[in-house]
Amino acid sequence: MKLINNVLSLFYPRLCAACGDALQQNETCLCLDCMLHLPETQFHKSHFNPLREIFDGRVPVEEVTALMSYKKANHVQKILHHLKYKGEKEIGSVLGEYLGGQLITEQRYQDIQFILPIPLHPKKKRKRGYNQSEWIAKGLSKGMGIPYLTDVLLRTRFTDTQTQKSRFARWQNVKEVFSLQNTEKIAYSHVLVCDDVLTTGATTEAAIRKLREIEGVRVSVATLAATTL
Repeated sequence: MKLINNVLSLFYPRLCAACGDALQQNETCLCLDCMLHLPETQFHKSHFNPLREIFDGRVPVEEVTALMSYKKANHVQKILHHLKYKGEKEIGSVLGEYLGGQLITEQRYQDIQFILPIPLHPKKKRKRGYNQSEWIAKGLSKGMGIPYLTDVLLRTRFTDTQTQKSRFARWQNVKEVFSLQNTEKIAYSHVLVCDDVLTTGATTEAAIRKLREIEGVRVSVATLAATTL
């Protein structure tokens, strides 16, 4: 099998999603150099960080963090593009596990009991073939040692893309898109909502509002990247 993989790599080399260089045998999705130079925010180390301002005065949230800072034309944009549109869902798992390993070292995240990925509408999920946030949740689950659930928070209304919309327009676009089921699973628990990127926070805010309809639920947020920095 190793020989076959070596032969295949000559004709179909695996490339780093960030820099495009060929990956070595022990590298997955991203090369070691790009992993070492991710523009990490380190926001998980501080309860008061710039991402909290997105939700202050709008919806209660326990903790908010993002692994990386997103800027146009940087490696993070390339990474997220490969994750969402190139079928490289393993990126979500790899970076999710990396982020989860950091979160679990901070006391404020250690009482989280469940991870909930932001769901895609079934129509969009069928078209893409997967939900990138579920793969991030898988990685977070492995890194933190806690389960993730995909049968509590559901997306029941199809929406247009959020790109190029103002914050208000984004909120209007998503305010009624989520529904709940199996709510008894997470009642009186601290849950971590995860997604790929945090921009205006409209989608995440809508998800938090819906989840807080469940008795005793507290919500924290973790994404792979954030643009509002």
